[in-house]
Amino acid sequence: MIIKLKNNASASQLETLKEILRANNIEPHISSGHLETIIGCVGDIAHIDPGLIEALDIVESVQRIQEPYKAANRKFHPDDSVIDCSGVKIGGGAFSVIAGPCSVESEEQIVYCAKAVKEAGATMLRGGAFKPRTSPYAFQGLGEEGIRLLNLAKKETGLPIVTELMDFKDIECFNDVDVIQIGARNMQNFNLLKEVGAYTKKPILLKRGMSATIQELLMSAEYIIASGNPNVILCERGIRTFETALRNTLDLGVVTLLHRLSHLPVVIDPSHATGHSWMVDSIAVAATAIGADGLIIEVHNDPPRAKCDGAQSQTPKMFAETMKKISSVRNAIANW
Repeated sequence: MIIKLKNNASASQLETLKEILRANNIEPHISSGHLETIIGCVGDIAHIDPGLIEALDIVESVQRIQEPYKAANRKFHPDDSVIDCSGVKIGGGAFSVIAGPCSVESEEQIVYCAKAVKEAGATMLRGGAFKPRTSPYAFQGLGEEGIRLLNLAKKETGLPIVTELMDFKDIECFNDVDVIQIGARNMQNFNLLKEVGAYTKKPILLKRGMSATIQELLMSAEYIIASGNPNVILCERGIRTFETALRNTLDLGVVTLLHRLSHLPVVIDPSHATGHSWMVDSIAVAATAIGADGLIIEVHNDPPRAKCDGAQSQTPKMFAETMKKISSVRNAIANW
């Protein structure tokens, strides 16, 4: 249920309304926008008469929400959420490019990539330390050592770092990580989502699962927000379909759809979506043009020798060219 307040609502009237809601086991969430203030009601509202709430002097209107996700809902929070990633903003018109290798392999590799992507215009550094792999024999990442190297690259460049958490037991290793990624395979690991949401207010980059619907993605975001962390960034990286020509099937229309349904920022991952480095450029440009809030792109200094996902990794030179095109598109959009 959404309660829209009148413009002349006083602080004391607001407190009274909040007390009424809490007395009925409803937790009020206040969202003050440029033009209006609304209260999102989280809890079992079946026993509350909306007419009694609407009769209060400070209430403009009451609206029930049919969608099962509440806190992630645009109706709950009309203005775009702007997520602060250690000084780098994303959402609400703030665009960010996250770039770096699929996996952290060595100090030389990650520092070189960090410097290269920063020079090209990236605003955050990505790199996998804990790697979920289909095969138990594949490279699983350097673990805690990988995070240490990411932090070393952050000190060298000043770029906030983004890396994936697979198991909550490793959470203390992430104390100096700026954005915690929840990967596609863990999108519906609900215990992990609740634990992370309750433990930290750091931004969470939530990747859509390989076979997940949009509603399932938003419900996973709801788990994090309901646990206490509102700083969620949605990531579309393509889903598994009957098509095998590409690594995944990417529907860019989800950017527009997610912006309509939710206030959370939306990032596109053209690397995992296509699986081919030569396609990343055009998909990144298209995602920018359609209004994505950011991109996450894999960049490796020597893709043929990468320990994972070399085929979809751009070289620093390719990434620099992509960034130039992205900049041109953003400039053109600003003049529309």
